[in-house]
Amino acid sequence: MSTELTTNATSASGARNQAIGRFLSRYGILLSFIILFVILSFAHPNFLSTANLLNVLRQVSINGILAIGMTFVILTGGIDLSIGSVLAITGVVAGSLVTGGDPYNPAIAFFAAVGVGALFGAVNGTLIARFSVPAFVVTLGMLSMARGATLLYSNGRPIPNLSPEFRWLGQGFVAGIPVPVIIFAIVFVAAWITLRYTVYGRWVYAVGGNVKSAKTSGIPTRTVIFSVYLLMGALAGLSGMILTARTTSALPQAGLGYELDAIAAVVIGGTSLTGGVGSVVYTLIGALIIGVISNGLDLMGVSSYYQQIIKGAIIVVAVLIDRSRNMNP
Repeated sequence: MSTELTTNATSASGARNQAIGRFLSRYGILLSFIILFVILSFAHPNFLSTANLLNVLRQVSINGILAIGMTFVILTGGIDLSIGSVLAITGVVAGSLVTGGDPYNPAIAFFAAVGVGALFGAVNGTLIARFSVPAFVVTLGMLSMARGATLLYSNGRPIPNLSPEFRWLGQGFVAGIPVPVIIFAIVFVAAWITLRYTVYGRWVYAVGGNVKSAKTSGIPTRTVIFSVYLLMGALAGLSGMILTARTTSALPQAGLGYELDAIAAVVIGGTSLTGGVGSVVYTLIGALIIGVISNGLDLMGVSSYYQQIIKGAIIVVAVLIDRSRNMNP
């Protein structure tokens, strides 16, 4: 009888621990964000001000758009280290079209930025999908090439005097909501619907889960892999256009380290680096966590050097959690 009671107690305890583990696996990132938000609310009186929260959302929108594209890439088991440099080249291209005495319509700059970004993404995707070159190697090389192209195009100098209509895309408001936040929301909803309800979304997960099985099932794996890098490049171009409009000048050094913030948001959000598991919803929360941490540390006067250390530590911890989850499903 004693042995039976002990066994039952052990089984009940094990079931309870599994339930807690499943709950934390599903909602842990959201709970972390809520706890962080509450702590910063008490840590600084200006954190909850409307102006500051809108500023956080405006800052998060750029990294959030990049992180959504990175989610698609990582879901297929890939990585893109070039997005910061692609953001820079698309920013100076867009800026060059809307400066001077006779600037182009902002819509032309918008499509030029997205198109140039998509072109860089297409090159990455072709080399990775068609020629099977490792994504790390291809995108690391593109990081350098795109940055060099940025410096050549701009002669290493900022491009100022952007038209007011173009600057509105980064600084304007619609019904009290910053325009970059509205653009980010549109991108997020489109990505969520794509991954959750479309055949293409299921293909992305399948390729990341097991590319050989996906190919055997008739999924055009090369096309899917190519497409996620194309999408990533286009979204990097969109982010470059928004950043240029927000900073009122096209800076050739823009985007440095942005790829790390995007990867951090995706990994913190629980997307597996091995592919096949993840969600743009949790990527959104991951981007918000990165943004809130950066904003809170800025308000408290913490040096940007320390902020880089903290972000790096967060990435390492998130990867360790991901590895633990894969080892103990």
